[in-house]
Amino acid sequence: MKNAVKLLIVLLTSNVIFAQHSGNVNYMNQLNGAQGRVGDINISYPSSSNIYISVKGLANVKADAYVAIFNVTQMGKTAKEVNELIDARIEPALEAIKSKSDVETYIDMVSFVPMYEYAVERKIFSKKTYNEIPIGFELKKNIHIKYTDPGLLNSIIAALSATEIYDLVRVDYFSNELDQVKNNLMTKAKVTLQTKLKNYQDLLSVDFDSIEKTIIDDYLVVYPVEMYKSYQAYTSTSLNIKKSANVNKSGKSTTLYYQPIVEKEYDFVLNPTIFEPVIQVMYEVKLVINRDEYKRMKQQAKTQTQKPNNEYFFLTPEGELRKLNIKI
Repeated sequence: MKNAVKLLIVLLTSNVIFAQHSGNVNYMNQLNGAQGRVGDINISYPSSSNIYISVKGLANVKADAYVAIFNVTQMGKTAKEVNELIDARIEPALEAIKSKSDVETYIDMVSFVPMYEYAVERKIFSKKTYNEIPIGFELKKNIHIKYTDPGLLNSIIAALSATEIYDLVRVDYFSNELDQVKNNLMTKAKVTLQTKLKNYQDLLSVDFDSIEKTIIDDYLVVYPVEMYKSYQAYTSTSLNIKKSANVNKSGKSTTLYYQPIVEKEYDFVLNPTIFEPVIQVMYEVKLVINRDEYKRMKQQAKTQTQKPNNEYFFLTPEGELRKLNIKI
């Protein structure tokens, strides 16, 4: 009995350790099922034939510049008032942000619209009438902040929140090396494709150099803003109650996490270790070898092997050996 209890404790402990290493998202995946695959380059094979060779490469690229976008919304009774109020919030924050190195800012005017509400007009011998009347203006602006050090975002948020600017819309990632990364992916894929082609030639005992081939390739770039997922980790007790009963559910916290494209589907990966959100560049090349041409060459090689190689010669009275052109 004691051994059984010890075994049960070991099993429970193992499950807990697994959950800690996999994260709470694994709990929701078990409840909801596995999520769909992300990051497949959607290109079809060229038409004809059915000897296919495919090479897929993935590169993880660290950003060298970032642009954070914050939204500011201000309301006021007059156009002058709303402009003065929003400037009083934005200008001090920008002064604090511009004092940091390698930071640029840009103000994007989003909307400036009047606001209305309904006023009730009461009459003794008729129904109530609701009339729209202007009550003020709503002004929206976006603050674009470019920076190169990702660690600056915390201080930028602190400077903006001091003037009640909290709405971080998105953070975009940029890299000046994408063209070079694409060239590196293509070069690596070319070498890998040639290796695979040689393996096919060795397996099939045929030379593909003179056989008609069709090729197609494509790139796909995925940015971190596209790769955030959400989940809710909680347990709820089942109640055996009547359907007519009122059940008040508590609000559940939603967690966001960065889920990069995994490398298991790729032939090679450049910069495989991911420590922070990165720009991911995918490249795929597909090669098709014409099956009919392949069969024709195989048959031709077989015919040449089976064809007799008979040659006839005769010896002249002068002792000279000459070849006879005899067609069989």
